Amino acid sequence: MELRERALKAFQADLPKQKAQLALALQSSQTAMQVDPERQFVAPDQPGRPERPDLVDPKEVPRRSPFTPLGHAALMHSIAHIEFNAINLALDCIWRYPRMPEQFYLDWAKVAAEEARHFTLLSGHLEGLGHRYGDFPAHTGLWTVCRNTAEDIVARMALVPRTMEARGLDATPLVQAKLKKVGTTAALEAYAILDIILSEEVGHVAIGNHWYRWLCTRDQLDADAFYAQAALQYAAPRPKPPFNYVARKAAGFTAAELQKLDHDAGLNFPPAHRLQPT
Repeated sequence: MELRERALKAFQADLPKQKAQLALALQSSQTAMQVDPERQFVAPDQPGRPERPDLVDPKEVPRRSPFTPLGHAALMHSIAHIEFNAINLALDCIWRYPRMPEQFYLDWAKVAAEEARHFTLLSGHLEGLGHRYGDFPAHTGLWTVCRNTAEDIVARMALVPRTMEARGLDATPLVQAKLKKVGTTAALEAYAILDIILSEEVGHVAIGNHWYRWLCTRDQLDADAFYAQAALQYAAPRPKPPFNYVARKAAGFTAAELQKLDHDAGLNFPPAHRLQPT
């Protein structure tokens, strides 16, 4: 089966473990698969997903303290849900957009496999706590942006990896700090899982940055102007400090982009420990 067709099959899988296994197979079988950039698929209404978790508005997701066992499980569940949606996001990029260079599809197959590993790690952690993915309500924030940008690949690259996923680069160290403060065996195990996720998410955002700039060059678009327009058009959430400057720089954000983050957030005097963009 051709790579993009297999990505669609994984996208439509309902069972989380099956979806993760199919996504992992995209990377492990890459050398044996052909890529057909010209093929166009009939788009399904939505990705395959299990009956649970119950999906609610982001404001309706209960906030729980990570300092309690139930709160810790709920926090890990919320991150697992993000990773589950991220698998679908990467798969969607592969099958949805025709006539891209072959490397585009291989890059997103790599991302899909790594997101599947993240989800598997978090699912295993939850099971060790006596819970399963689906036990807590979750929201659809990431997938809403994916759906809204489905017909515009440039907007997709602008707003999903460079905005939604980049927020994870900022948020993960804050979560890790809380887990370290909790200090239990479960918390430290979760801390180590997030270390793996953060390291690989830098590469995912970098892939988004690369293809966003490639598309802007191809379509003769001003990258900064288009991003501002797309963020407004699709009501993308604004990045909020504190920013993980080190990770963002490693993911390919330019000095000007990092400085604009400060400007838009009103950070006239960044912290002394911040990595200055060069």
